[in-house]
Amino acid sequence: MFGVRIIVFACTLFGVAVSLPLDLAEAKPHHSSRGPYSQYLRKSYAHHHARTSYAKHSRKSHVQQSSRKTTAKLHVKASASASVGLGARPARWCGWWMRSQKGGGPELNLARNWAQWGRPTAPQVGAVVVWQHHVGMITGRTASGQWIVKSGNDGGRVRERPRSVAGAVFRTDSSA
Repeated sequence: MFGVRIIVFACTLFGVAVSLPLDLAEAKPHHSSRGPYSQYLRKSYAHHHARTSYAKHSRKSHVQQSSRKTTAKLHVKASASASVGLGARPARWCGWWMRSQKGGGPELNLARNWAQWGRPTAPQVGAVVVWQHHVGMITGRTASGQWIVKSGNDGGRVRERPRSVAGAVFRTDSSA
């Protein structure tokens, strides 16, 4: 039984050794050779080198683009809070975003506080729609009659989409 294990182990090692790729330094052709096999090696090495360089360039390019996007997002977030004067964006920021659209103090960062803003109204374009944990603004209506709402922190971003307004409260600017 012990002899069988040794043979299996030896075969496994041999299989691993055969499957390991050659080091590129070993595969690199020597230009002093002139035979057809050395020409094949030169072409093969050149092709491999071109593919490797392209793959490295693609990864580097992707990392650079990703880094630029992240930097741009951070810049937009920082400039949005600084330029509008709303203070730092809270973790739950739909009310904070609505302040950038309609004004108001920091108490309106909390979505449910928008239920006391302005005056009551019926659902209509331009109205603020307030749910218990979210706030948005009605921007239109679909052909099927569903209201289109634009809001902050909807899936982690500002988004405009058809939404059910069942159970919501509608408010409009008191000066309108």
